[in-house]
Amino acid sequence: MESKKYLDDLSSIKDLMSRSSRFISLSGLSGIMAGIYALTGAAITYLFLLPEPGEYITLHSWNFKIIIAILMGVVILSVTTAYLLTAKKAKKNDEKIWDNTTKRLLTSFLVPLAAGGIYILIKLSSQHYGLTGSLMLIFYGLALINASKYTLSNIQYLGYAELILGLICAAFPGFGFWFWIIGFGFFHIIYGSLIYLKEEKS
Repeated sequence: MESKKYLDDLSSIKDLMSRSSRFISLSGLSGIMAGIYALTGAAITYLFLLPEPGEYITLHSWNFKIIIAILMGVVILSVTTAYLLTAKKAKKNDEKIWDNTTKRLLTSFLVPLAAGGIYILIKLSSQHYGLTGSLMLIFYGLALINASKYTLSNIQYLGYAELILGLICAAFPGFGFWFWIIGFGFFHIIYGSLIYLKEEKS
């Protein structure tokens, strides 16, 4: 009997330590919505903004600026949705949404992402467009892997998937748009769905 109580106490301590060192209120639904936003933005871009075969979008063209605006819209919608759903889940689980763990999580995620964004802008300003999709996937994957130690550990698998997809995309630069759809659209929906189903079971 005492042995069982001892094991229960150890389990409680372990759970408490995990909660104090990790931010675990990420919502699976936010991943699904991020994927839907990405697919919607990609559909608009494909139908109205992509150039004809043999043509290119220049850095100062209106189409390029609109594509950047759509990309920023996808990011803003994804971040806003993630914050609202995560805040709701954190409140339900009686967890703080902003503490030292959250700060470490954001730092670990944003540093490689910001470095990647700056590098991509440098490449675009030099009119090197071919690897843009690949670089986005690679740096996003690295950001997820780097941040996984402060949140749900299985998010690292999404990071590895994005990283591998980005490397494959680098070998086929002419198909970057389609790899981007797979990585930011379908991978998010699949990962978010798995997390959401796990949440529902628990």
